[in-house]
Amino acid sequence: MSEQKKSMFWIKLLSIAIPLAVAVLLGLPTKLNLGDWVYNLPHAIGIINTLTAICLILAFVFIKKKNVALHKKFNSAAFVLGAVFLLCYVTYHASAESTSYGAEDATKYVYFFFLITHILLSIGVVPMVLLAFYYALNGMIDRHKRIVKYTFPIWLYVSVTGVIVYLMISPYYVH
Repeated sequence: MSEQKKSMFWIKLLSIAIPLAVAVLLGLPTKLNLGDWVYNLPHAIGIINTLTAICLILAFVFIKKKNVALHKKFNSAAFVLGAVFLLCYVTYHASAESTSYGAEDATKYVYFFFLITHILLSIGVVPMVLLAFYYALNGMIDRHKRIVKYTFPIWLYVSVTGVIVYLMISPYYVH
């Protein structure tokens, strides 16, 4: 099997395994008891999403200025933040009950719109991000450019709506 085929296999596998693992961990009948420190994770997740959005915007700005080195650094930082986000998110939801949105007014619909679109697009953006990085790292810049036309705005939307969802739900955290 060629290196490219191996890489595509891993990208496909991760694109399925990550959302599946998250769904399984979210649906655990009994939450893991990891201690009270996990109740700080939503705040860390909000910060991570904010930093990811900033990194993505800066990466975009730097590539428009033809500064490839800084573009790579900020995209790499966004990628690492995405991995840290995933670890924090899974840890929190595997060990803490979900918080319900407490308002009973029109903001509830705004919240659920952002939450649902955030979740659905976060699932879809995983393979796109992995492919964008694969193409860039392997010098397939034309393919990289083609996919990031879609990947960048979706990833940015997911990051920004993650912050919005956090800000809307945070008054209802009990810890």
